[in-house]
Amino acid sequence: MGYANGLLCPQGKQPLLSFGVISDVQYADIPDGRSFLGVPRYYRHSVCVLQRAVQKWNQEKPKFVLNFGDIVDGFCPKDQSMIAVKKIVNEFDKFNGPVYHMIGNHCLYNLPRKDLLPLLRIPSNDGCAYFDFSPIPEYRFVILDAYDISAIGWPEDHPNTLKALKVLQERNPNSDKNSPNGLVGTDRRFLKFNGGVGKEQLEWLDHVLQEATKLNQNVIVCCHLPLDPGASSLSALCWNYDEVMDVIHHYSCVKVCLGGHDHKGGYSVDSHGVHHRVLEAALECPPGTDAFGHIDAFDDRLSLFGIDRMKSTEMVFGHKTILSSYNEQIHRL
Repeated sequence: MGYANGLLCPQGKQPLLSFGVISDVQYADIPDGRSFLGVPRYYRHSVCVLQRAVQKWNQEKPKFVLNFGDIVDGFCPKDQSMIAVKKIVNEFDKFNGPVYHMIGNHCLYNLPRKDLLPLLRIPSNDGCAYFDFSPIPEYRFVILDAYDISAIGWPEDHPNTLKALKVLQERNPNSDKNSPNGLVGTDRRFLKFNGGVGKEQLEWLDHVLQEATKLNQNVIVCCHLPLDPGASSLSALCWNYDEVMDVIHHYSCVKVCLGGHDHKGGYSVDSHGVHHRVLEAALECPPGTDAFGHIDAFDDRLSLFGIDRMKSTEMVFGHKTILSSYNEQIHRL
């Protein structure tokens, strides 16, 4: 494989597997715009980023691809939502292998879960979108549903909607529940466009990690919402990231948490040595630029080889300090 952005394969070692990664395509057939912070967004160009990603992956032949959510944008006209989702799914389907999707807030602005999950071929348990798979004996991938407890996506009278509204009422005093005004520190995460992991999902996660420990597997946790304040804007965090990480930290099998949602990207290593890598968004790539990559998995590390705006990152298991490859590129930007 051709490796981008300066990382080198560990000497002479072949990866146990490779997989492609992309996040926050947020396609819409509308003119370019800006985020509420003023960051340019390229709604039509994002599909071009995905097309180039699929072309690259088909050359590199990773075992599968992970899409970290927000397949279409919330500004997509609602009478075009189904067409837009199908268009992007069709582009992902041009990859010669399996694609595993996560759901994000922008997906749920467009379609309810009952329509969205079948289109993304997400194995569903009562409308929930969490699952796990083991592509090789040494590794297990856990896909979390970060909008399990959410004010978007479920029917208005669904228990998970009511739980979410209660959280927002108690934790965010603003009339606009997407506004962090007055919220301090990690409390800035209690916004309507975020969500939480429910009790049943936490119990399921605990069970999966027990099984992975017995099988001596390395576990990669994947979630649209970031799970560590050091890797993300505080306003982008999962509502109960602390509860999720309490479960994860109970075991030593989880090596890396991968996420999206916070478009600028980020990287941290937490106090237990778990790596957190938030992926840069395809949506914010100006025409002619890209943000995607592939990850090589070894027995002792993950190596993310990023293309263009997605920064390469070496994640060595057991290290509690950030290796230089990511930070050096940050400083060069």
